[in-house]
Amino acid sequence: MTNDFFERLFSLKGKVAIITGGYRGIGMTFSEAYAEAGANIIITARNLDGCQAAAREISGRYGVQAVGKAMDVHDSKIVNRTVQEIADEYGHIDILVNCAGIPGNQKPIQDMTDEDMDDVMNVDFRGTFLVSRAAAKVMIRQKSGKIINISSIMAKITARNMAGYSASKAAVNMFSRAMALDLMRHNIQVNVLMPGYFLTPFNQDFFQTDKGKNLIKKMIPADRLGHVDELKSTALYLATCPAFLTGAEIIVDGGHTIP
Repeated sequence: MTNDFFERLFSLKGKVAIITGGYRGIGMTFSEAYAEAGANIIITARNLDGCQAAAREISGRYGVQAVGKAMDVHDSKIVNRTVQEIADEYGHIDILVNCAGIPGNQKPIQDMTDEDMDDVMNVDFRGTFLVSRAAAKVMIRQKSGKIINISSIMAKITARNMAGYSASKAAVNMFSRAMALDLMRHNIQVNVLMPGYFLTPFNQDFFQTDKGKNLIKKMIPADRLGHVDELKSTALYLATCPAFLTGAEIIVDGGHTIP
């Protein structure tokens, strides 16, 4: 296999990719993967400083254009304005990764407040809907596009005190399947990535404790957490997949959901 083969199948040169929540964790992994493949990267989140710092790092490392923009994904006016600004500036939007999300307040259902449920649904589900809708309008005009929604294995299995998070991710999965049908005739593919437990700066302290280590042994047949770099090949595939792949749910979880 030659470099021409990989270039033809997996190059993202000239493409424009928006990654919500793309300045840290799994979102940053997608930003890096697409930049390394040659795409221009727009990183969005409420944390403008974090987005701009990540964009500078990516530009310096990979030599592509990368910018950070502030965008609150559950504010429809801000979402519509920001996505249109990106479309006007670049002329097209080829890839959207909906990675912005929160775990929500983890409580048993009887202790959850209205706000607890609203918070996680507004970001994880409504945010995915709003940004997808805005980007889809651009992609329909250009007759092409890839929408990749980051869900979780918690859409398929659940745990105590995870009602809000699990509900929001299950909603993302079913929304993605419906959206895939709606957009198929416009040559737009919509797919879902469902990660299991991956090591990030936010959970590493817990998983180094005895309780965390025992949890890994109990839940994950691979006997370890995932490393975010292990998602890069899947990220690249979903950004370059054939038109026949749409409405798929890809699980990467070290065997967690097998038993």
